[in-house]
Amino acid sequence: MQLIIAEKPDQGAKLAAPFKHKKQQGYIEIAPCSQFPEGAYVGWAVGHICELVPPEAYDPAFKRWNLNTLPILPSKFQHKVTPSKAKQFQLLKDLLRRPNVKEIIIASDAGREGEYIVRIIIQLSGVKKPMKRLWISSLTPKSVVQGFSNLLEEDKTRNLYYEAVSRSCADWLVGMNGSRVYSLLFQRRGVREVFSTGRVQSPTLALIVAREKEIQNFKSEPFWELKAQFDMDGLDYEGIWFKGEQTRFGSAEEAEQARLRCENKPAGITSIHTERKEFQPPQLFNLSALQAAANQIYKYSPQQTLNILQQLYLEGYISYPRSDSAYVTEEEAKQFPDILQKLSRFESLSSYFPLPKESILGNKRFVNASKVSDHYAIVPTEQVPNLMRLKEEQRCLYELIAKRLIAAHYEKAIINYTKLTTTVDQEETFVTKGKQIMQEGWRKVLYRQEDDDVEAMIPPQLVEGAIGHVASLLVKEGKTQPPKRYTEGQLITLMKTAGKHLDNSELEKVLERTEGLGTEATRAGIISVLKDRKYIEVKKNMVYAKPKGIMLIDALGESVLASAEMTAKWEQRLHEIGKGQASPQSFMEQAKKLTHKLIQDAIENEKSWSFTIQPLEQEEPEGKASQTQSKENTQSDELGPCPICTKPVVDKKVIYGCTGYPSCRFTISKKILGKSISTATVKRLLTKGETAMLKGFKKGDKVFEAALVWNATDSKIAFQFKTAAKPASTK
Repeated sequence: MQLIIAEKPDQGAKLAAPFKHKKQQGYIEIAPCSQFPEGAYVGWAVGHICELVPPEAYDPAFKRWNLNTLPILPSKFQHKVTPSKAKQFQLLKDLLRRPNVKEIIIASDAGREGEYIVRIIIQLSGVKKPMKRLWISSLTPKSVVQGFSNLLEEDKTRNLYYEAVSRSCADWLVGMNGSRVYSLLFQRRGVREVFSTGRVQSPTLALIVAREKEIQNFKSEPFWELKAQFDMDGLDYEGIWFKGEQTRFGSAEEAEQARLRCENKPAGITSIHTERKEFQPPQLFNLSALQAAANQIYKYSPQQTLNILQQLYLEGYISYPRSDSAYVTEEEAKQFPDILQKLSRFESLSSYFPLPKESILGNKRFVNASKVSDHYAIVPTEQVPNLMRLKEEQRCLYELIAKRLIAAHYEKAIINYTKLTTTVDQEETFVTKGKQIMQEGWRKVLYRQEDDDVEAMIPPQLVEGAIGHVASLLVKEGKTQPPKRYTEGQLITLMKTAGKHLDNSELEKVLERTEGLGTEATRAGIISVLKDRKYIEVKKNMVYAKPKGIMLIDALGESVLASAEMTAKWEQRLHEIGKGQASPQSFMEQAKKLTHKLIQDAIENEKSWSFTIQPLEQEEPEGKASQTQSKENTQSDELGPCPICTKPVVDKKVIYGCTGYPSCRFTISKKILGKSISTATVKRLLTKGETAMLKGFKKGDKVFEAALVWNATDSKIAFQFKTAAKPASTK
């Protein structure tokens, strides 16, 4: 018999769905069938069940933050079961140890983190049994059955586990030691807060702070433009004064003098230059491109987009969302005609059919197996949903993905860009720019009016040598504008292209090859961490650096921790570990040496800090910062430990929520089925796992009594009735 271990409950259910199965307490049992002659069990993690132990687990002296104990460099990293997930670990451990389980199938997300999650569970369980790997990019029944028919040998993906655990341990070294040293150094300057650092979050923050300082230091300067309205024998158009590269005047007097020179003067068209440009359809979506597009169009945050995509993936409607590829293989491309035929039935998409091209097979812009590593581009699967039954945000993103695929089957767009020069009285020159769409092509599907640049209309009858006169003139005053703030979508793109900010061409190539700062799967989380740490804030979709973030980057100074350089080198080596081309042990030794240098440099550089230390909004009681990093978000109204991540749960006014947000999204509503939930009730639920019997719940016309309990297996709060055999979900 085989044990299939998924990454999360919904995924486990999808893996069992194509086969006859029965739900058991905390797992699913697949009946004997051609695919599983002896049957199979399907169990699941709830994300990361196991975690690296804190510093004090290696030495109790590390519990107190002290510069003299840094750097903390464990000789061998250890993992433990997260306390709130102990029940689920025990269930998996029992399944793993069943005598009838002869083989284990790792069926988590097909990537390095999925590999890490399941293999650590197996390792801590102490079980050593043969393993196979399920590797699929879609959770449709067809893909699941094909995947189980083509299982990989576990050694084919084992190096991904080494890559993931190396990344996790190295990031622990930099994050734990960097956070402690800078927090303690700031504490010596009177700022008693935790300053979290990280291999990816710190250089990302540095890019945001750099833009913030550009805006703060920008000095607006006035300028004046001269606009003219021309009449060429009844044909009207507008032009803007220019001379060489100059298009503005530095003073109102200069502009006025030019206006007087042109007033009521003859004018002639001295040149018309037209350039034809062809634009191929945009590539299929990878996660970063989709997050950027969703933010631009719908103002969804990157994390919100990822959450929506994850649900669409679990429903089997789209392929794996954390993909870094914009290409598909020929096998996937062969399925597109059938998928597109199903999409054509929807009213919102039907106007784009019939398609100019029946297939994109052979088009290397979209179909290129050599550009597909772990996963192909994000595309609709053959399991097309009823769009009207999707939630609005799900429908928006699904249609965005569908339109991108539809556009790939369209012709290129062709646009003529025209530049017309008008000379007034054979002295002053004016430029007019316009464009004409010669072939709409894929723009019919993806073009939006607001995306287009505003261009002056140029009458097509105008010809070089035409003679007319100046009809009117206008001097317009303006001011130079500071650089624009990044949106969250642009920030995702910035992280992906961070190599452009390096001076080293070789490292630029590395970051380009490794897709910049972070990975497709982690960028949204990094932005969320920066917000959670109060380093940045987002207002009306614009990203602002807060004083705390600016102070940290000022403190980091020229440290490699604030640049993309370290990430470039690490990602290159991690990529090599994942390919089996580099040693994890050698990488960790280098990480320890770098950590030691980061501590030394931080202590030495603190002597020359010259920036202003500002008082900050307190995030925790004074003095707590020096005790433990895990209490960074501790507040005075703690109600108990979060059952998912163990961080404090507090009263957030509208809900009770975990202070680990957004990495942990545990919440309790203040009103459940009409019943108000008090803080005392929440405290008992968090400390004892259940409340007393509560009266006053209402469902329809029915009023009932029940206790609230934490169901660790399903990771949700449930009702416990006096006579019920098992809890019922509150959802």
